[in-house]
Amino acid sequence: MRTNLLPAFLFALAAPCLAQDPGQQLDDIEKAHLPLLQPKAAKSAEAGSVTAALLPSLPRRGSMVDQVPVRNYIDQFIFARMTRDKVPHAGLATDQEFVRRAYLDATGRIPTADDVQSFLASTDPEKRDKLVDRLTSSDAFIDKWTYYFEDLFRAGGRMGPGLNLFHYWVREWLKLDRPYNEVVTDLLTGAGKTSFSVPGGLYYARDFVKAKDDPTEPDAHDLVDQNDTVDEFTITYSKVFLGLNLACVSCHDGARHLEKVNLYLAGRKRADFFNQAAFYGKTRQIMNWEFGYQANTEYTVDDLGPGYDAKAVSIVRVPRRGSNAAEPRFFLTGEAPSKGSNYRDELARMITGDIQFSRTLTNRVWAELMGFGIVEPADEFDLARFDPKNPPPAPWTIQPSNPELLDAMAKDFQSSNYSFRTVVRTIMKSSAYQLSSSFPGEWKPEYSTYYARKYVRMLAAPELHDAITLATGKPGAAPAKGKTGGMVMQMPDPGTSGNETKGFLRTFGQSNRDDMPKRTPQSSLQAMLLMQSKLITERVAAKDGSRVEQLLNDTPDDRKLVEKIYMVTLARNPGGAEMATALKALSQDRRRGAENLQWVLINSPEFIFNY
Repeated sequence: MRTNLLPAFLFALAAPCLAQDPGQQLDDIEKAHLPLLQPKAAKSAEAGSVTAALLPSLPRRGSMVDQVPVRNYIDQFIFARMTRDKVPHAGLATDQEFVRRAYLDATGRIPTADDVQSFLASTDPEKRDKLVDRLTSSDAFIDKWTYYFEDLFRAGGRMGPGLNLFHYWVREWLKLDRPYNEVVTDLLTGAGKTSFSVPGGLYYARDFVKAKDDPTEPDAHDLVDQNDTVDEFTITYSKVFLGLNLACVSCHDGARHLEKVNLYLAGRKRADFFNQAAFYGKTRQIMNWEFGYQANTEYTVDDLGPGYDAKAVSIVRVPRRGSNAAEPRFFLTGEAPSKGSNYRDELARMITGDIQFSRTLTNRVWAELMGFGIVEPADEFDLARFDPKNPPPAPWTIQPSNPELLDAMAKDFQSSNYSFRTVVRTIMKSSAYQLSSSFPGEWKPEYSTYYARKYVRMLAAPELHDAITLATGKPGAAPAKGKTGGMVMQMPDPGTSGNETKGFLRTFGQSNRDDMPKRTPQSSLQAMLLMQSKLITERVAAKDGSRVEQLLNDTPDDRKLVEKIYMVTLARNPGGAEMATALKALSQDRRRGAENLQWVLINSPEFIFNY
């Protein structure tokens, strides 16, 4: 709709720092979109190349390289490594750059015009720390990170009627900043009737493997394949809480299979996996019945099973050939549960007390806030390549880009009583986080893992959706119960939104919450959807109480109108050339010019990326 009406020169607004020649402008905008179309690469290399490619299309900002203070232990490790290896770094981000970044990273939302102007006007030297504290104490922070953990815990349709219970449980522990080790203990040890009383038990119940029906079984306990369910859940919690991908050793020994993939797992046996799975050997999922039918998303979880059978027939993997009854042993240490104890209680103690548990969580948060993890992928740690004092054989290298920093963050997490909010605040208050995405001098790919600049990142699917909602003032999804804004990140299940929203989220990488979340490859389909989706074109139209309609009615002065549209969409004022281009469009057709202005700003890299 908008593309057919948009004058070519108006595309200049999407790239404010480009040359004034219209043909060159279009060429540069095309180059700015190239990162959306490139094949997948290592996250560090990808972050560096995307940032370097996009910088010409983002507003120019000052750089204060000589005024970067060391503000906490994160900075000590980050800048000491750069100093040692003679790697230059960017200066601090300006307040203009920082405020939008902080809002998006902490809350998943773009700031309002009042938020931006108030922050820029403040002369308080502690205003950045105070903003971080305020954002991480807000309801919007709870919205964003509830959504994040529900993706990570795959809180979708397989949780059945218990999904709302799980949703509000996650919100509650985030709001209270409940110790994360206690949260994970609940997820590993929950028992009872899952959908009505035990939200933690839903995490195990959702990994059920349905068995073949046997009408001769009188109690219907055979409707769940207990051993396969245990295997699936063992792989799940090992990835999420320990950063270890045990999928391969769940089927075969690591030797002669994993030497080129993971040195640590190459030395482990399938029997080690059986021992880890045996912590759940006595845990049963009993499928409930309602009105004579199987309720295959409703279970009772208890610990009255016979133990893990390492010779049981498998539905989903190669035949088991272990000893009949595997004994529980913790995969990382070989520790056995104490005599007479509940195996799952012991497993939760072993997992949450191990440094690898804290490394995994802090690495995940670091990746969310800094662009990519100190270890990548986040669920494929190779513990044989972790110790710089005991390096792996060539051609292998140390896996973490900064192992000392990761261990320091893990220990700080432990000493903070496993406070998730403290991890976020510590990272966001560091100078390393607050570096500009602009870089002085020549950028070299080898600088990427030093975090020598702040890397731009494309907004996640729910962030992009909700940014459009906030910028246009028009809800784009069915509101969650008790909410009115139509914000995806307030919904327990994004799958209940309308078809237009579901299609938009899927295109931009929303997890189906059946599989582990992963990054969706960037594509031309995403760019085309932004240009043509009704989710945007109908919301920039000056009708039905949209932001553009409100501003047109309330702002008779064209210059002020342009400033307000820029502020509510990009969280900044327009530059001189941008103002001139926008005023020209408004003079030809004020209503259509205002609609096209917001459309082109939403389609600009500056809106789509967080920098």
